[in-house]
Amino acid sequence: MPGPTLTTDAIVLRAWPPADHFQAFTVHTPEQGALRIIQRIPKKPSAAHLALDLFDEVAFLLEGAPQGDAWFVKEARLLTRHAGIGRRYKSLVHASAFTSLIARNPGPDESHATVHELLRTALAAFAASERPDIVYLKSLYRFARDEGLPLKQQWFPSLPAADRPLAIALINQPLAAQTTSSADVTRILQRLEDYLRHHTEIRLD
Repeated sequence: MPGPTLTTDAIVLRAWPPADHFQAFTVHTPEQGALRIIQRIPKKPSAAHLALDLFDEVAFLLEGAPQGDAWFVKEARLLTRHAGIGRRYKSLVHASAFTSLIARNPGPDESHATVHELLRTALAAFAASERPDIVYLKSLYRFARDEGLPLKQQWFPSLPAADRPLAIALINQPLAAQTTSSADVTRILQRLEDYLRHHTEIRLD
């Protein structure tokens, strides 16, 4: 007996090692948040088969098992592929870290659409920007802020006075206007991650 079907757009967050001609992925949808999907790998190459890649945005037709937590890919149509991310190692590392963060922290139902839009914005920036470290910092800050965490009230005051103007500039200025050194970005990012680890339930690792 066929299971329920789901038509949705989704972004590929994480790929799992293939097994027995099947490939599993974690994807994010604006309605359901994180889902586990399974795609059959054809024995012979086929023009009709879309080989999913990390960070792809895809229009899916999925079928769920009557009992189980995974959805099987029935149809897949590519909407966006961020090829620029793979051309720079640092972009790939930071983008992978951010999508893995979203996979670990699905959030409440009411936040799924906001997180999905953040993913779209962040992945486009990772693909185009020469400063993926700043993209990651800005994206992590926005994710935590959108989850309702009091960053302005708690995190900013905890920073050394000399770092506060730098943090404000990194968060608020457009990427094209950023000239902060990598070492300074790393220091501010570590302070943000330390705050999130010790004062929130966000899973960074």
